Amino acid sequence: MDHYDSQQTNDYMQPEEDWDRDLLLDPAWEKQQRKTFTAWCNSHLRKAGTQIENIEEDFRDGLKLMLLLEVISGERLAKPERGKMRVHKISNVNKALDFIASKGVKLVSIGAEEIVDGNVKMTLGMIWTIILRFAIQDISVEETSAKEGLLLWCQRKTAPYKNVNIQNFHISWKDGLGFCALIHRHRPELIDYGKLRKDDPLTNLNTAFDVAEKYLDIPKMLDAEDIVGTARPDEKAIMTYVSSFYHAFSGAQKAETAANRICKVLAVNQENERLMEDYEKLASDLLEWIRRTIPWLENRLPENTMHAMQQKLEDFRDYRRLHKPPKVQEKCQLEINFNTLQTKLRLSNRPAFTPSEGRMVSDINNAWGCLEQAEKGYEEWLLNEIRRLERLDHLAEKFRQKASIHEAWTDGKEAMLRHKDYETATLSEIKALLKKHEAFESDLAAHQDRVEQIAAIAQELNELDYYDSPSVNARCQRICDQWDNLGALTQKRREALERTEKLLETIDQLYLEYAKRAAPFNNWMEGAMEDLQDTFIVHTIEEIQVRQLVPRRDQALMEEHARQQHNERLRKQFAAQANVIGPWIQTKMEEIGRISIEMHGTLEDQLSHLRQYEKSIVNYKPKIDQLEGDHQLIQEALIFDNKHTNYTMEHIRVGWEQLLTTIARTINEVENQILTRDAKGISQEQMNEFRASFNHFDRKKTGMMDTDDFRACLISMGYNMGEAEFARIMSIVDPNRLGVVTFQAFIDFMSRETADTDTADQVMASFKILAGDKNYITVDELRRELPPDQAEYCIARMAPYTGPDAVPGALDYMSFSTALYGESDL
Repeated sequence: MDHYDSQQTNDYMQPEEDWDRDLLLDPAWEKQQRKTFTAWCNSHLRKAGTQIENIEEDFRDGLKLMLLLEVISGERLAKPERGKMRVHKISNVNKALDFIASKGVKLVSIGAEEIVDGNVKMTLGMIWTIILRFAIQDISVEETSAKEGLLLWCQRKTAPYKNVNIQNFHISWKDGLGFCALIHRHRPELIDYGKLRKDDPLTNLNTAFDVAEKYLDIPKMLDAEDIVGTARPDEKAIMTYVSSFYHAFSGAQKAETAANRICKVLAVNQENERLMEDYEKLASDLLEWIRRTIPWLENRLPENTMHAMQQKLEDFRDYRRLHKPPKVQEKCQLEINFNTLQTKLRLSNRPAFTPSEGRMVSDINNAWGCLEQAEKGYEEWLLNEIRRLERLDHLAEKFRQKASIHEAWTDGKEAMLRHKDYETATLSEIKALLKKHEAFESDLAAHQDRVEQIAAIAQELNELDYYDSPSVNARCQRICDQWDNLGALTQKRREALERTEKLLETIDQLYLEYAKRAAPFNNWMEGAMEDLQDTFIVHTIEEIQVRQLVPRRDQALMEEHARQQHNERLRKQFAAQANVIGPWIQTKMEEIGRISIEMHGTLEDQLSHLRQYEKSIVNYKPKIDQLEGDHQLIQEALIFDNKHTNYTMEHIRVGWEQLLTTIARTINEVENQILTRDAKGISQEQMNEFRASFNHFDRKKTGMMDTDDFRACLISMGYNMGEAEFARIMSIVDPNRLGVVTFQAFIDFMSRETADTDTADQVMASFKILAGDKNYITVDELRRELPPDQAEYCIARMAPYTGPDAVPGALDYMSFSTALYGESDL
């Protein structure tokens, strides 16, 4: 054994490979060691901003030797002597040798004086000892370490390359393919391995050395010519150079592992943030829709016409059938997303999500309650308005008919009453006119009832806020004024006729004798006049009109009878379906409730069962649509009651929406239970125990425990707590302060053991690896080590690093890592 080799070397080398002392004197080996060891030392010294040119000269004062050890160990050595005397140099070298010895290396025949004197052999031996201790000793591959571990690593990495056979650290590397294979295995994009030839070692070696220096930050430690021109290349030089590949790729593996951990954590955060953004947008959109819809439902300003009100009813039907159902689903999905997000946050050690002000689940529930309160009674108001307008239309038509009949009867009556035909009439004509007038007065009295009916209808139209009341009132007023005028004219004409009769009777007495003498003629004259008067006062037209009205009335009655028969068929048709659909919905609700609380089979079995129910429910939708169609026919027929069923369309709609919401929520609850079970390693037996306890204390059988139930449950499990402690627990299981504890929250609480998840410290350590052990990381490092989207995610959120060792563009990964887990704000 060469006398300068340390005892530690024996631990690293197999006994049969002990080197002959004379081999050390081989000039080729010494040249290779000088170049390799110098380059190795400089690869570390450059981190401290310095380097060496001559290995036996530049370490003589011990200063750079101490600095080298500090860089490669990451530890501080004793304070060096700054004097230039030999004693100061020996003291510094001794401090370095003492540090090496403190690492478990027994130095044999290497003294500080030889190093200070520039002894090449001793200096190279010391550096080799350092290389062995700090670059090779800690290599461990499949239970082998140091040299054997490094050799095994090379063999494993180059195994896929048929023209490479690594058996040692000398001649196995002469053709350069071993170095190229190591690079290609880890970074295939750097070398076109297929173009390399075994018979061109110089090209192979220079290719490997150039690529390693340019892309892997491994300095050139060997000369291709020296390797090719030496029968047996220096083993120490080859080992030193190869160890640099191991550490470069091992560091890359650590960096890859660190990057993978960071990517995993960032992916979780990005997904959670996406879910949060989706929740916020969905909540905002839903609240905005509610805000716009409520005033529409609260607007109870009636329309003037049946057509306009029926259009309102059609709009409401569209709202209930087309516009509201998707919003019911959105609200349900919003709650599902919120619960799933909270579950994922709990399982990944993240704090609970708190929506922005006004967008809490409770805020949405309150807004939804206001919507349904506004909606409640709107359809009933619409139907009542339609009834009112139907009544008004009927009354208005009745008013118009009676008014028209009356106006037709009064037409010409005023002119007739004003006619002074009596002034030229004879006594008999006067008497005939009086008889005719008496008949008119009887007719006038008979029409008094119609006028009163017209006034009464007008009054009712006013009381019911008929939109055209002004024109009705004006027409009614004209009729009443005319009626009063007719009455006055009738009285005036009677008086005139009676005065004329008396006058003519007096005159008649004077001509009585003459009349007696002219009796035959008078008799004939009076008979003719009477005949003419009889034909004049017969109401022939009216009698004909009455005969026409009777069959018309019969036809109207027959039409109404047919309409009522049709309406009854519509009632029965709707009732037949509603009486099946209503109980079906109720049954499904009860069955879903039983599945969610009973403990038959695994959670996967429950989920499968629930999905089958969901499918059957979705397939039932056409029956709901058909019932909606029948309901529309009923409303269009102005049918307002149905003695054949207790179910209204609104009952069915609400039940159907609740059914869809319940099945979706229940499926989501089971999915979250599976997430929790898998993340926390809960067995099916434990899950059954949790369910049994929960069911026992869910006294109202609502699928949720209220605060009193939950307190009783905790007490039964041995919790001894005051109000403050119970309030703290409730803040965990009921973060939304709804006053209830769901089964999901219950199993989260019961399985408080943390799952195998990343922590802020682990993420911080991963960033430290990517940053090369610095307390900060740069933009370039992030973009080099992480995928583009995640690198930019970090860059956008990391604060500038402000520590004493800060450089331009340095970012603070420590506070960022802490913020990922909610311990401070990003």
